[in-house]
Formats: sequence, structure tokens, C-alpha cells
Amino acid sequence: MVTIDGVLATLATTVGEDLLSLGRAADHGEGAELLGTVLDDPRDFPLLNDAFAIDPVVVDVRPGASVADPVVVVHVISGASGTAVFPRTVVRAGTGSVAGVIEIVVDADTGLLADGSADGSADWSSSASVAAERLVVPVTELQVDDGASLAYVSIQSLGGATWQLAHQASTIGAHASLSSYAVALGGSYARLRTDSALVGDSGASTLRAAFIGRDNQMLDFRTLQDHRAPRTTSDLLFMGAVADTSHSVYSGLIRVRRGAVKSDAMQTNHNLVLDEGAHADSVPNLDIEENDVKCSHGSTVGPVDEDQRYYLESRGIEPERAEQLIVAGFFDSIADQVPLSGARDLIGKALAERSGVTRG
Repeated sequence: MVTIDGVLATLATTVGEDLLSLGRAADHGEGAELLGTVLDDPRDFPLLNDAFAIDPVVVDVRPGASVADPVVVVHVISGASGTAVFPRTVVRAGTGSVAGVIEIVVDADTGLLADGSADGSADWSSSASVAAERLVVPVTELQVDDGASLAYVSIQSLGGATWQLAHQASTIGAHASLSSYAVALGGSYARLRTDSALVGDSGASTLRAAFIGRDNQMLDFRTLQDHRAPRTTSDLLFMGAVADTSHSVYSGLIRVRRGAVKSDAMQTNHNLVLDEGAHADSVPNLDIEENDVKCSHGSTVGPVDEDQRYYLESRGIEPERAEQLIVAGFFDSIADQVPLSGARDLIGKALAERSGVTRG
């Protein structure tokens, strides 16, 4: 499915409706009822999305269905400077189903690489001054029913003057699993709030994100791992780098509610600061209301390891190239964790090129 400035433009599928239903929420049998079932207490910007979303789209995987190839949803932003766009996506993985979804938010004039080039060499500071200034407020709801397995990948590739205020909310049922992966490549100010609620016994979520800030970008990540049922598991790893005068902020909360005994939650955030003018903040938090649980959180913020740099330079590698290789190695591990193989190479290449390294 492709939307242009929030209006559904293209819909194509080779999968029968006995496995999968796609389309406008207004045209879907239960589409209107699905809206807001996950994000049941919207505030501020999600409320704006509720009011101004033109064509909310639905991906409805039938109970027991196994869809081999991922559904791809592309939101193209092409309006004039000063416009606001409110994409809305609802994904429901029915009971016992297996499926994958790739969602891309992209400026029409930038393509996948947010700096607009194939080799990552474009000058963002100059391109941002001529790029259209837009506001994008995407909201995505992921409902993973009992026993279902959903892999979800989101890619943000916006222009250097675009602001994004995104919200991703999910509910994971009993013995269900969600593997979510977010990539942030562009935007002037780009916020992603990720709320993951484990509402069924033995549900599991794996949350990953990778980002690279350049020029004067501001990348803002806010997460909630909300354990509401017993024996639930969540594992979060966000990794990013900031260069030039860019700034990143990660603030995360693990919440274990009363009754969610034997829950197991991990939260990790690693940040590389590549230039003196760049800055990264990391604020992990715990809110535990129950005994007999296991929770851990940790974060790192620092420059490139000098021992690694010295090792490479002592073997004849130029300092700039040495740093590029270290940054590429930093992202290799998380790039390999993309849950959908069809997106893995694409994301790995985009991260490598954004860090100035060309992958073979």
C-alpha cells in the first residue's frame, strides 16, 4: 500500500482475503472499529492524527494465517512547504497468525537515504535550507492477538527540514510475540514514541532501533515497556551515533504492574558521540510494582574507542577511514537483528552509507 500525503494511492496484493485483508479503514469491515483499540488513551499529537488523518489504512491478518512475504506500507510526503500530513496505520495479527510488515515514511524528493545521495556525501546543512518545511505526525497501532507472531520494521527517511512526531503503540496477547525494529535516518526534529503493552500471559516483545544524527538534527526516542500480565518478557536495545552538532535523546521506562509476576525486562541504550559539538542524552527508568520479577537497564554515551582507533591507524589506515570503520562495526550487530530478511540488507546499506562507509 502506498499513501501520498495521507491519501491511499496504490493497493496491490497477490495474497487472498482468506489470509490477509488490506485497504482503507473506512472500506474494511471492522476497520473503523480497529482504530483506537490499541492507542486507547491518545493525547496531544495522536489526537491531532485522530482529527486529521485522511485515509487510515488497515493490515488485517486472518486468524491462523501464515503470510510468507511482508506487507509493505509506504507513506510518501510530497506536499508544499508548511503543510502537515497525518499517516495512520493499523495492523492486526489475528490469533495464531504469522506475518511481517514494513512501514516506510519518506520524502518524495529525498528517497531512502535522508541526505539524498547514494554515497552519503551530500551536504545536509545546505540542503536543509532549501528543503520543504513540513510536519509529519504518523500513528501506528499494532495488535498482536493470542499466539500470533508479528515482525514489524519502520524506516523514517525524511528531508532535512521536516519535523516528525511519531507514535507507535502495540499490544501483545498471551503467548504472542512482537519483533519491532525502527530506523531513523532523516528529519530536522524527529521524535518516535514507542509504547509496548504486554497484556497476555507469557507475551514477548523485542524492540530494536538504530539511528545516525548529522548536522543539526534532533532525534528523540521515548519508550514504554508496559508489563501488565505474568511471565511476560521484553528486550529493548536502541543504538545510535551523533555527529557534527546533532543531538539525540533517549528516555525509556520499564513498568511492571501489580500482578505481572515473573516478568523479565531488559532495556539498553548505546550512543556514540563522534564530534565535540554533538550531544547524546540517555535516561533509562524503572517503575516496579510487583515482586518476583527480573529487570535491568543500562546506557552508554561516549566517543569512539581510542584503542580501536589506534589499532587501525597502526596498521596504516587513515584516521578518518578508521573512524568510519569503527562506526560501521558499531552498527553491524544491530543491523543484523532486523527481523525481516528482505529489509536487512537495505537497512544495513543505509546505515553504512549514512556513516560514510560503502558496503559491498
